[in-house]
Amino acid sequence: MLKAIQKFLTIVLLVFGLLFLGYQAFLYSLVREKLPTATTVAGVDVGRMSRDEAAAALREAYGVPIVLHHLEEQVEITPGDVGFNLDVEAMLDQAEAAKGEQPFWEGFIEYLLKQSLEPTNIRLIAGHDQAALQAQLENIASFLDKPATAPQLLLGAGTSYQPGETGYVTDVEASLPAAEMALYQVDPAERQVDLVVEMQDAVELNMDVLREQMERVMADDGAGLLSSVFIMDLETGEELSINATEPISGLSILKIAIFVETYRVLDGPPNEYVEGLFYETAVQSSNFAANLLLHEIAGEANTYLGAELLTESMHRLGLVNTFLAIPYDANEVATRPSTYTTPANSVANLIFEPDTARQTTAEDIGTLLSMVYHCANGGGALLAVYPGEITPQECQAIIDLMILNEEGNLIRFGVPEDVRVSHKHGWDEVTHGDAGIVFSPNRDFVLVEYLHYPQGDFLLHDFSFPILRQFAQLTYNYFNFEEPYTENVVDRAIREAEAREALAAAEEEAAEEEASETEAEEGVAEDDVAGEEDTAVTPTPTPTP
Repeated sequence: MLKAIQKFLTIVLLVFGLLFLGYQAFLYSLVREKLPTATTVAGVDVGRMSRDEAAAALREAYGVPIVLHHLEEQVEITPGDVGFNLDVEAMLDQAEAAKGEQPFWEGFIEYLLKQSLEPTNIRLIAGHDQAALQAQLENIASFLDKPATAPQLLLGAGTSYQPGETGYVTDVEASLPAAEMALYQVDPAERQVDLVVEMQDAVELNMDVLREQMERVMADDGAGLLSSVFIMDLETGEELSINATEPISGLSILKIAIFVETYRVLDGPPNEYVEGLFYETAVQSSNFAANLLLHEIAGEANTYLGAELLTESMHRLGLVNTFLAIPYDANEVATRPSTYTTPANSVANLIFEPDTARQTTAEDIGTLLSMVYHCANGGGALLAVYPGEITPQECQAIIDLMILNEEGNLIRFGVPEDVRVSHKHGWDEVTHGDAGIVFSPNRDFVLVEYLHYPQGDFLLHDFSFPILRQFAQLTYNYFNFEEPYTENVVDRAIREAEAREALAAAEEEAAEEEASETEAEEGVAEDDVAGEEDTAVTPTPTPTP
C-alpha cells in the first residue's frame, strides 16, 4: 500500500513538474524574441528586452550630458551637440545574431535559472565630431577663463591705473582627450571631466601691451585712419614697430636730417646767420630757411645739390628709405631726380600714399634720432660713419635746437610739461606726424608717430591730434608706469590754448598801452615845439625817458 502511495505521489510530482516545465517553456517561447538574460550592449544591461526597448535604453544611457569641471564652475555638454552618434542598429544586430546561435534548450535553462550560462557582451560602436567638441571646450574657456593681465593705464580716468593680475586659462588641447573619453562612458561618475586649467602669473609690462593699447585707441577713435609708429627704448634698444617700415611722406619731419647733415658739413660752430636758419627751420618750420640750409650742405646756392647730398648721406647711414629729391616748395627739374626707388617703396600694395618727392619711414626717422642721441653721449653710428665730421657737442646742439620747438604740440601734450621733448612735427593735407626724443624721468625714448587719411581730401587736426597725443601719453606712461601722466590730452590742449590766448591778449594790451604812451609823448613834444616856435626860444635838450 505504501509503495503504491509513493508511486502515485511520484507520478503526481512528475506530472506537475512536466506541467511546470511545459508552462515555463510556453512562457519562454513568448519571450524568446527578446534578448537573452545577461546580454549587455555597450555596458548597458539589455537582457530580456525587446529590440526597441534595448535601443531606448542605450540612447538614454549615452544621452546623459557629460559634466565639465572648470575650477569651481560646472558646464554640461549634451552629446548630440558634439556630433556623438551611437550605432544602435549595428550593436543590436550583433546581439540578436548572438541570440540566434543559442540552442533552444540552452536559452530555456538560462530562462529558468535567470542567469546566463555564457554572457553576451557587445562592444560600443559610436563616434563623435572632434572639431565640434573642441569648439565647445574653446567656447567654455572663452567664458570662464581669466587670463593674466599686464598693467593697463586707464586713459581719461584721472590718476587711475590697473595693475597686472594673475589669472588662469584652459589648456583645451590637454583637456580634449578626457572629454572625448567621457562621451563613451556609461557610468555617470565616469562622465565627469576635470578640465586642465593652468594658473598664470601677472604679465610683466612689455611693448606688446603698449601696442595693444595703441590699437585700442585706433579702434575707438581712428576710424578710417592708418597709423605708423616707431618707438625705441634708448637704454635697451628695444623697439616697437607699427607699419614703421612703410614709406610715408617726409613732411617737415625730414628737416631733422637737414639739421644733422648741416652740422656735419660745418667746419666749426654755426655763425649767426646759420643759427638763425636753424631756429626758423626748427621752431617756425620755415621751408624757406630749410632750403637755405641745403645751400650750406651743398657749399653753394643750389638747393637741389644740397638735397642730393643729403640723400646720399642718409643712405650711407643705412637709412636707405629716406630721401629728399625736390627741395621744399620747389618744382621738379629735368637735371635732377624727382624721386628715388627704395626697398620700402618698391613693395607692392603700399598702404600709405607717400609724397614721391620727399619720403622716409617711421623706422628711419626713429633710427636717425637714436643716432643723434647716442652721438650726443659720445657713441653710436653717426660718430662711427663720420668720424671727425660731427661731434657730440654738435649732436647735443641739434637736440637743444629741437627742444625749442614749442609748436606742433603732439608729443609735447602727451607728456608732463616739465619733461623735455626734442622734436620736429610736420603735416600736409592727409598726413600728420611728430618725431622726437623724450627725456622722461625713468627712461629716455624715441617716438615717431604718423596718422594718414587714405584716399581722403583733408585730415582734420581735431580728429588726428588727440590720437597722436594719446599715443605719446601711452608711450610716456609705458616708460614711467609707476608715476604716469594722466591729464586728459584734450583738456591739456584746451588749457594751453587758453593760456596762449591770454598771453597774446596781455602782450597786445601792453603794446597798445606802450603805443598810447608813445603817442602821448609825441603829442607833448609837438606842443612844446609849437610853443617854442611861437616864442622863438631855443629849448634845453632833455633825455628821453
